[in-house]
Amino acid sequence: MGYAALVALGAFAAVTLDRIAPLALVAPFAIWLALGLAQASDPGLELEGGLDQPRVAEGQELAWSGELRCRRRLLDLELRLPHAPDLSSEVPADRLRLSPRPGAAEPVSWPLRAERWGHHQVGPVEFQAQDAFGLLRYSGQLGGAGRVRVYPAWERLRRLADPARTQLFSGNRIARQHGEGIEFAEIRPFAAGDRVRRINWRVTARTGSPFVNDFHLERNADVILFIDSFAEIGAGLDSVLTLAVRAASALADGYLGERDRVGLVGFGGLLRWMVPGMGPQQFYRVVESLLDTQVVTSYAWQKVDVIPNRVLPPSATVLALTPLLDLRSLGALVNLHQRGFDLVVLEIDPERFIGREGRAVDATALALWKLVRASRRRALQRSGLLVLEWPEGLSLESLLAEIREFRRFARRPAA
Repeated sequence: MGYAALVALGAFAAVTLDRIAPLALVAPFAIWLALGLAQASDPGLELEGGLDQPRVAEGQELAWSGELRCRRRLLDLELRLPHAPDLSSEVPADRLRLSPRPGAAEPVSWPLRAERWGHHQVGPVEFQAQDAFGLLRYSGQLGGAGRVRVYPAWERLRRLADPARTQLFSGNRIARQHGEGIEFAEIRPFAAGDRVRRINWRVTARTGSPFVNDFHLERNADVILFIDSFAEIGAGLDSVLTLAVRAASALADGYLGERDRVGLVGFGGLLRWMVPGMGPQQFYRVVESLLDTQVVTSYAWQKVDVIPNRVLPPSATVLALTPLLDLRSLGALVNLHQRGFDLVVLEIDPERFIGREGRAVDATALALWKLVRASRRRALQRSGLLVLEWPEGLSLESLLAEIREFRRFARRPAA
């Protein structure tokens, strides 16, 4: 554009002044412009590549790599890889500057790091190129967009809180009922229908009457993870929702490892649920569903009563992860308790995420906010719910230990 303006100015001066000198001065630029325009054409860029991994965990590294081909010589080429902000890159400004040779394959690569869970888009690659004469600039996109699933990082739980009730399916839970199992329960007199192989011969020989060994049944349990997504405090890696998703992943991994059935309820602006299931495939289903968890502002919400009965079996244990910031969540929890579910509320302390962004917090407003949350907590406890606070510095495994201690010493009705 600058060359064209210079040539036009020289031609105008030559005509106006009726002299050949101005035209002679801009003649080299005119020749250069003519040659450049004569050979101007599409640079013919082709880029083949993509992400090396479709799914990673938080903190892991991945890369977008490929090969670039160019049909014409270019003076300068700049490639940029747009990606989600939760993916970080070691390449400054995500830009690569190249001088590709015509017809040769040029390797390109962007190393990335997954910082936060979720579905993240990468690409398509954007380019800006300048032709060999430095006259024209080209821009556009190469290839298509890719997506990567980033799974939340979770802690391995060595011991869980035992559900209050068990199901009829075989599992690792020791049921109160006696029957065919491997966990010894008691010795009782022989009754009609008992198998001969269960006779305790030592006691029988000592007493002169037949006695048999009785065992506990091995059953599994239904565990429903209840995620409150009505409100959010914090951002990125430090937020209420991030902690809730990581805790839910850890709980799903632990209970599925005990051969329990695990389901999911996402209660917020969008009401979502997943039917309880078993096995490794169910774990990936739960995690995939957790990746879609987000805070959606909505005033037209549905009550928890609309969830199908097969999602909430009558004997299920519900573990609720909530910051107690929205009255709608409190109403849903009270409703579940009144319907007879074994309900445990894990209250995520949102105060730990306040002020992380450097904003000043009014002390009076913060004190009033604490009183409101304490009032809501006491209201749930007066309704008969087990509410445990999860402050900063306390691990999830320690919180589960508090559940075990409560159930060990508290008086509870028989299941």
